[in-house]
Amino acid sequence: MNRSKRPPLRIRHRFLLAAVLAAAALAAAAAGPGPQLNDAGYFSTRGLDVLAFNNTYDGNFSDSKIAGVELIHHGVRTATNGDVRLSPTPEQWDPVATLVERQVDPASGTVTTRMRFDTEGFEYVVRVAPRGDGVAIQVVLDQPLPKALAGKAGFNLEFLPSAYFGKAWLADGGSGQLPLYPSGPSGRDRDGATVRLPMATGHSLTLAPEDPQRRIAIHSPAAELRLYDGRNQAQNGWYVVHSLLPAGKRGTVLEWTLQGSTVPGWTRPTVIGHSQVGYHPAQRKVAVLERDRNAPAPGRARLLRVDAGGGAREAFAAEPQRWGPYLRYDYYTFDFSDVREPGLYLIEAEGQRTTAFRIAADAYATAWHPTLDVFFPVQMDHVSVNEAYRVWHGRSHMDDARQVAPNTEHFDLYGQGPDLDSPFQPGEHIPGLAIGGWFDAGDYDLRTQTHYSTVMSLVDTWELARPLRDETSVDQDKGHVEIHRPDGVPDLLQQIEHGTLMLIAQHRVFGHAIPGIVEPDLGQYTHLGDAVTKTDGKVDDHSDPDSPRDDRLAFTTATTALNYGSAAGLAAASRALRGYDDALAQESLATAQKVWEFEHAREPNLFRVGNTTGGDPQDEELRAAVQLLLATGEAKYAQRIAELWPAIDARFAANAPWAVRALPHMDADFAAKLRTRAQAFRAERDEALRENPYGVPITRGGWAGNGAVVGHATANYWLHRAYPDLFDIEPTLQGLNYLYGTHPDSNLSFVSAVGARSKQVAYGMNRADFSFIAGGVVPGVLILKPDFPENKEDWPFLWGENEYVINLGASYLFLVHAAQDLLDAAAP
Repeated sequence: MNRSKRPPLRIRHRFLLAAVLAAAALAAAAAGPGPQLNDAGYFSTRGLDVLAFNNTYDGNFSDSKIAGVELIHHGVRTATNGDVRLSPTPEQWDPVATLVERQVDPASGTVTTRMRFDTEGFEYVVRVAPRGDGVAIQVVLDQPLPKALAGKAGFNLEFLPSAYFGKAWLADGGSGQLPLYPSGPSGRDRDGATVRLPMATGHSLTLAPEDPQRRIAIHSPAAELRLYDGRNQAQNGWYVVHSLLPAGKRGTVLEWTLQGSTVPGWTRPTVIGHSQVGYHPAQRKVAVLERDRNAPAPGRARLLRVDAGGGAREAFAAEPQRWGPYLRYDYYTFDFSDVREPGLYLIEAEGQRTTAFRIAADAYATAWHPTLDVFFPVQMDHVSVNEAYRVWHGRSHMDDARQVAPNTEHFDLYGQGPDLDSPFQPGEHIPGLAIGGWFDAGDYDLRTQTHYSTVMSLVDTWELARPLRDETSVDQDKGHVEIHRPDGVPDLLQQIEHGTLMLIAQHRVFGHAIPGIVEPDLGQYTHLGDAVTKTDGKVDDHSDPDSPRDDRLAFTTATTALNYGSAAGLAAASRALRGYDDALAQESLATAQKVWEFEHAREPNLFRVGNTTGGDPQDEELRAAVQLLLATGEAKYAQRIAELWPAIDARFAANAPWAVRALPHMDADFAAKLRTRAQAFRAERDEALRENPYGVPITRGGWAGNGAVVGHATANYWLHRAYPDLFDIEPTLQGLNYLYGTHPDSNLSFVSAVGARSKQVAYGMNRADFSFIAGGVVPGVLILKPDFPENKEDWPFLWGENEYVINLGASYLFLVHAAQDLLDAAAP
């Protein structure tokens, strides 16, 4: 449609408002005992909540399965993405609309949301209101559907497969079962392209009629309901109920009535949050009870000591103390810190018994082993990785890499600036990059910003504890790794080496750090399986038009932030590698010094794209200055640290650890300012931590907050080292307690294979198998607006909750050693 011929916005809104108000009056009259609009801005009744665009699409990653109309059914989020889409089974990167406005009307009890597909120039409204024992969902158009979208645009509501595996459906007299594994149906259109076909159609559809906790009925008198299995399109797809929008109409063009069954008097079972790993005798020990607000106050809680014969005797008992409301639940604490006798224990409360955990001086002694023994080897790129009878992956990406073209924007937050900053031409092979590095996350790119952070954390662990554990053979010459086969070299040093090789390769080839190396297209990016099969292993022939062009792309912009960050990682690595690989150590330090001089002699390159071009340039410079100061002792780095005080002051939580580590080399004026700022920070931090009962910062973004938890705990470690009179050890230990199970939503350990109950379904390279990688750390509890904490253990594909990343694994490795260091120092 020609936008110049559209009615003015105020007229279109006036037309729409009249239609909405008329419908609102009818809906209000029909409202019954079902979900009603509450003060938090969503529809709620006991056992069922309906969210209406409380959450919108993630601007970075498009469809994150946390948007539109969503259902929380008996405490589980079972449906999402209730919105207009342009396909019945959309994939992650398919178009999504952007939010124009959302209005909550308490008088009529309705939520009205205006959305827009910018490229198509198409606006629409989704209106949700109470109706009987359910809600009415309407799509309202102020102009007819654009012709280009006829037969494409429809309203979708996606249902979580793991909540409905094996359950039945009924549709207009027909019936069937929702499959455990996708099995079609699919077909072909006139052009021979694959199309997805519905499993069921009708004007009334019921999912899980046999299960009162999952039964959902949808009625659509005018538009046909179609039930699809979105997993036929992509493994991370959901079951989708879809109705096409009619062409040539405006006003209320689509209406569904949705009803969810509820169990009378239902209350969510209490979660007893505790450490699945256990506790040191000297530390504070507090379990957190997360309770339904409709539940009565909890009775007495008991700590039971378990003996060899299976008996359990009471070691301690107390009434849990009410902490108060947080998010949608009520919280109580059970403090058993006075119990110090080593042994095996469990907590009994609310008719439950937890798994057994230890109280022991060596409670954390082996908690880091899976991360170093398994997770890091599995993530290693440019090598083959074997574990006994299992091949994790072949020698991958030995055809790295091709030069990307200027001004290229990539879908995974990479971007190339207007200048290549490279001696290679677009599409040309770049030799020297097929070495070192780890798969960044559950995907296979090599992100430089993550790598230098990871290397620095690994070096921190080496310098703090010098762990000599050797469980892995690494042969860089042959490009092969064997898990559980010692080779006489500390594994931590070999991992530091592997990350350093990736960082130094960039400086050898380009003379500077680069954003990273990533797949050229979505087909490769979404690859699930052995990384060696992503490319053919042969360097693309730039002169041959039939060459497959499957080699990964190198993004090569020379940003100042990345250069400083890489220099920091190399300077740190140089210290750890001395005595193991002296040549690499010397080259790393010389390169870091060269970068420092280069950046101080040029105008900064501040090009930024996504999260791949470095952090704040001053913060990155601070890290480089500290690492170079620790490596060389040269006064010029201390002088620059002093000059960077405004950055330290402004972002103290992030920069305090670096300032503290430089402290022995700084003058009295710097030391006085740092202590004063630390005192102020303690008050700021303590105030922020009062928000929740867990004693850690819980973030509210689209990526869950375990990184912030570990960062907070680690910063406290360094501050305690500098100012033990201001900062005690408990915030550091509480960070581990949180990771190990003292957190909202569940009491699983967020470190796979660590603790009695841990994450066994996560977003790693093997996520399609609903499996895990031992030692990987997931992002954790995601807070869906306004008040729903979630971490799904039965659905791996929510990356914001379940995706492993290497830098979190490395910082966790350090945190365990830091905690043990504090406890050893506190022991009598």
